[in-house]
Amino acid sequence: MSGFLIWLNVILVAILLFFGVNWLFYYFMGKRSATIITEDEFKEGMRKAQVIDVREKNEFDAGHILGARNIPYTTFAQSMVGIRKDVPIYLYDNTTTLSVRAAHKLRKNGYQDIFILKKGYQEWSGKTKKKKVV
Repeated sequence: MSGFLIWLNVILVAILLFFGVNWLFYYFMGKRSATIITEDEFKEGMRKAQVIDVREKNEFDAGHILGARNIPYTTFAQSMVGIRKDVPIYLYDNTTTLSVRAAHKLRKNGYQDIFILKKGYQEWSGKTKKKKVV
């Protein structure tokens, strides 16, 4: 029975290690690819930036930051040609995971002024818009 508990502990430690390494990977990839900004900084600069929601269309339609356009991460590689390089880019999703990935792709393709909303849309308290159901 004690052998079982040892293996159970090893498995639990491995799972925790995996999540810790995964978090560190996204943390450092985000730091290298973009500047993480607070909601107040996001609100202050968004009028002079391209605000892009990288969530899927159904999430975007359910509610998004007023003035944002939707470029889902699943189609981001094909759609990012429509993003200007000379205007700052403000990215957000529900948390920050997809935004970090999108920022990494943008950085690899020569984009410079990339910013990510720190706590994502879930914590957004500013103006939002929902698609009207017909």
